Amino acid sequence: MRRRPDEIAKMRKAGRVVAEMLEVTSGGVRPGVTTAQLDKLAREVLERRGARSNFLGYHGFPAVICTSPNNVIVHGIPGPYVVQEGDIISLDCGAIIEGYHGDAAVTVPVGEVPPKVDKLIRVTEEALQAGIAQLVEGNRLHDVGLAVQTVAEGAGFSVVKGYVGHAIGTQMHEDPAVPNYWPGTPGPKLRTGMVFAVEPMVNVGGEETVVMDDGWTVVTVDGSLSAHFEHTIAVTDDGPEVLTVPG
Repeated sequence: MRRRPDEIAKMRKAGRVVAEMLEVTSGGVRPGVTTAQLDKLAREVLERRGARSNFLGYHGFPAVICTSPNNVIVHGIPGPYVVQEGDIISLDCGAIIEGYHGDAAVTVPVGEVPPKVDKLIRVTEEALQAGIAQLVEGNRLHDVGLAVQTVAEGAGFSVVKGYVGHAIGTQMHEDPAVPNYWPGTPGPKLRTGMVFAVEPMVNVGGEETVVMDDGWTVVTVDGSLSAHFEHTIAVTDDGPEVLTVPG
């Protein structure tokens, strides 16, 4: 679906709230903090900005952010887990302003991490940027996944194929899906006004995933570390505009 400029303006407002949530929660990451405390920081941003959460209550999800440490790929539920020195943790945040959604994620190290772990985080963010660069009028949607896959696998990592990005607007998850790999077909042609959440998930080890007993937490089968980055991006006449950035 193509969004009007006034709709994208509302999504830009939501995106700024999401950017602030990520900034505040990332700043709160330190040894000894619980993931529940990080969720509380995000709730305070939503309240301060007059925004609603698009995560809380989504199919029963009990929090306003996802907190995914170490081998957790996505959808980790905030709770009693205590963040440790040497961990990495992915923070996924969303917000609604005037009925329009924003969605973004980052992975941050906790103190010092080994060079390969630092590389995982850096490469995953680079893969996101490579995917964003493909969101240009006239390109095909699956050019995004090809770019992501090329960067991640070129660095010796694997791309999660079981979870993908998505279009976004008046719902958090809209069609079409945005694979983080080349699925074998070019996908729909990109047009100005389309808005997507691009979110590569990249593993040190294999791409295989499993969902834990809580029905939400997705982990790597082999226990290897995973990183996750995401932005909400509009296709514009001037190229891709990242909406989930500070105002």
